Amino acid sequence: MTENELTQKVLSLLKERRLSELRGLLSEMNSADIAAMLEDVPENALPILFRLLPKELAADTFVDMDGDQQELLILSFSDTELKDVVDRMFLDDTVDIIEEMPANVVKRIIKHSTPEMRKMINEVLNYPKDCAGSIMTIEYISLRKNMTVSEAFDRIRATGVDKETIYTCYVTGSDRRLLGLVTVKDLLLAESSALIEDIMETNLIYVGTLEDKEIVAQKFDKYGFLAMPVVDNEGRLVGIVTVDDAMDVIQEEATEDIEMMAAITPTDKPYMKTGVFETWKKRIPWLLLLMISATFTGKIIQHYEAALGTYVVLTMFIPMLMDTGGNAGGQSSVTVIRGLSLREIEYRDVLRVLGKEVLVALLCGVTLAAAGLLKMLFVDRVALNVALIVCATLILTVIFAKGVGCTLPILAKRIGFDPAVMASPFITTIVDAISLMVYFNIATHILSI
Repeated sequence: MTENELTQKVLSLLKERRLSELRGLLSEMNSADIAAMLEDVPENALPILFRLLPKELAADTFVDMDGDQQELLILSFSDTELKDVVDRMFLDDTVDIIEEMPANVVKRIIKHSTPEMRKMINEVLNYPKDCAGSIMTIEYISLRKNMTVSEAFDRIRATGVDKETIYTCYVTGSDRRLLGLVTVKDLLLAESSALIEDIMETNLIYVGTLEDKEIVAQKFDKYGFLAMPVVDNEGRLVGIVTVDDAMDVIQEEATEDIEMMAAITPTDKPYMKTGVFETWKKRIPWLLLLMISATFTGKIIQHYEAALGTYVVLTMFIPMLMDTGGNAGGQSSVTVIRGLSLREIEYRDVLRVLGKEVLVALLCGVTLAAAGLLKMLFVDRVALNVALIVCATLILTVIFAKGVGCTLPILAKRIGFDPAVMASPFITTIVDAISLMVYFNIATHILSI
């Protein structure tokens, strides 16, 4: 059954008031699938369908829903319903929802949270937005090194029901200092009388509370972890980051980079839920900046107006040269930005990267020049001297473009800017001006104009 067919069946059962059958259908579904299906139902049907869900499934579904639907449901909830949903959510999910909701909704959520939950929420919210502390949960299993495996299982059974993950357990001292970790697999394969300190892993990889969340997400990709401990400046365990939160960070960062590379101010909202005016606000600053910067190319053309008047044929190759330069610079910038995001390229590699890109540019430029020369001589029927001017400009333009495209993102990251800012639109504007200056300087010297 397709998603559309499922939605139609759910709405049909709701319309016919066959609620028992509808409840059974929803109960067999995954929370993520239910959340996706609820995006397509009318707003007035949303609270009814949500109330048909079993309590645990309802809480999981609520977390998977988008912010607008969550807000709509919260406003329709009674105090008891809201408290029940909040109590069943994990801390990090509750914090994520609070960060997206308007003040009046946040007050209701906080009001119906337990004092302990409010304290934990405030603790996480106090961390800067882009650090590990802001995406961690403090709901984890902690063990003592002098426990036996049997005692460890007793603790997991007693405290694990409200924890986000119980597969990885962390061993801490009396001062909460992180000493090691064990997995449930380790515990199952060990003797029940074995001590935790004898089977725990002590060669740990962890992150600090203020470490950039993008770097944390990259460590998940590198090491294949399901969870990663977060410690404070004194090495005390304060929380864990789970793989689902790391995946969210990777998705957010990828979306942000794509938008910035297209000269759009990043936004947290999905495209279909972003209004026209808001979309305009995100795009117009960059368009204005790029339009103003592009006037430099007009000034260059104006400066060489006499040369163009004498050799009008030079004009027909301007678009090709500018487009080729922009494309060449864009290739290099995107490749380098990806390398920077994956930490494959560091600032110390700038000369190696530049050298490699210059060699690649030389090969590309010569190839393009050879193909262009044949076209200009046999298709465009231009004079040999004009064709050689264009070919020489092509080679130099590609070299300059790839040099600019590979170095600007690295330098941007070095001084604290997002490398994605230095992507295609920005680099294209710079390369356009360079290609025109190279073109007209070569033309004026060869043609003596």
